[in-house]
Amino acid sequence: MRKGLLVGAMVALGALIMAGTPGLAGVPQQKDKSQRPSPPAKAEGKLGGGVTITVDYSSPRMKGRQIFGGLVPYGQVWRAGANEATTLVTSGNIRVGSLDVPAGTYTLFTIPDKGKWTLIVSKKTGEWGVPYPGEAEDFGRTEMHVKALPSPVENFEIGLKQEGGALVLHMDWETTSASVKITEKK
Repeated sequence: MRKGLLVGAMVALGALIMAGTPGLAGVPQQKDKSQRPSPPAKAEGKLGGGVTITVDYSSPRMKGRQIFGGLVPYGQVWRAGANEATTLVTSGNIRVGSLDVPAGTYTLFTIPDKGKWTLIVSKKTGEWGVPYPGEAEDFGRTEMHVKALPSPVENFEIGLKQEGGALVLHMDWETTSASVKITEKK
């Protein structure tokens, strides 16, 4: 009888922990993602032919830190944001820089360097932002144009700026902007 009560209590305790009861065993519970230190953000755009592109990411803050070459080391894969992996969804076939990307959902990573960045479009989706799943999961890579910003940007931002019939995907943070042109693939 005593053994049955002990087993029952252990099962109940395990169920409470798995349910994420606040304060129990240090299990964090945060249903409102907008309250995170790096809240969710979205960039949306439409190409001339009607193809829609959406980028979902989390926006970390600079908070006085050195970002590129510090928090984000040069020459290493970076998840281009925080929290869950940054996703790119396209409703049609597109060309991202030198890369032909069919309609679908992808994960974006970058390799920042002082004067050049590489954008990685990964086939693996649905993961947390780290670790990088590896080159075997890459759909492909393309170079990004890098320029200095006139003033520091506190919140990491991904945007899609209309430029004629194309979109320019830009990633701005600290004093760096990295960008790549997106066109419709016909």
